[in-house]
This record gives sequence, structure tokens and C-alpha cells, in this order.
Amino acid sequence: MKEMAAAKLAVKELRERLAAEFPQMLNLESGYGIENVWHRGSRVRKHFSPRSLRPGGTIAGPIMMALADFAPYVAILATVGWVPLAVTTNLSINFLKKPAARDLLAEARLIKVGKRLVVAETGIWSEGEEEDLVAHATCTYSIPSPR
Repeated sequence: MKEMAAAKLAVKELRERLAAEFPQMLNLESGYGIENVWHRGSRVRKHFSPRSLRPGGTIAGPIMMALADFAPYVAILATVGWVPLAVTTNLSINFLKKPAARDLLAEARLIKVGKRLVVAETGIWSEGEEEDLVAHATCTYSIPSPR
């Protein structure tokens, strides 16, 4: 059986670096956090806030889209190392079910890791309802060339 490679950056280091380099996403007020990382994957959380609700009592789509973008970014950094200038080139999301008014969790899996492009998929669910996705996204990230 093939042994899995270790993540290049651990949760603690990612939290510290992102808080310093990307504070608009990773700060106490944003509600976004990193739960776990591994080679080619991550699990992130968006803490519930009533400010996240839209009319109809559902969590707003842009909140879930940000989570669907953040999870692969964290997985990429954990897998390839510190490349903060990696950027999303495509993101497609399907909203599957009305999310509950509680924390959202997202798990990203890197499907293809190339030298310049990474393709990922992300599942999003309400806390306590892991078997029932509220959204599913795929995205492509561009990795900057080394200088």
C-alpha cells in the first residue's frame, strides 16, 4: 500500500501565516477557521452568525461560495507549501439544500495537483448533518511560477 505524503504546512502554521497575510479572511470577526489539513485536503469551518442569513432564513450563497473557495486554498497551501498568490481561476457551485442556521463545514479534496493548476472539489454541510451536503463546488486554482 502506498504511503500518504505529509502536509507541508500544519494547521497552526497556516493559521498564523493566513492571519498575518490574509487577515480579511482569517480573523475572529470573519468566523472562518481551519479545522484540519492533510496532503491534498482540508476541513474548514464558518461559524454561524445571524448576519449570514438572507431573507427566508437561509445562509446566504456568498457565504457558502467563500467557504467553497477558502477550503481548497487551505488544502493547496498545506499540500504544495506557502504560495499565497495562488488564485482562483474558476469556481462552480451547486446549492443542494437549505442549510441549517448553524456552523457550516467544508471539506476540500485536491483532484489534480499540477505545476501551474490545481483542481479541487469541496463538499459543504451544516454541522451535525455530515451525510447531507448543502452545497458542492469544483474549482481551479492557478499556482504562480517560482521566481
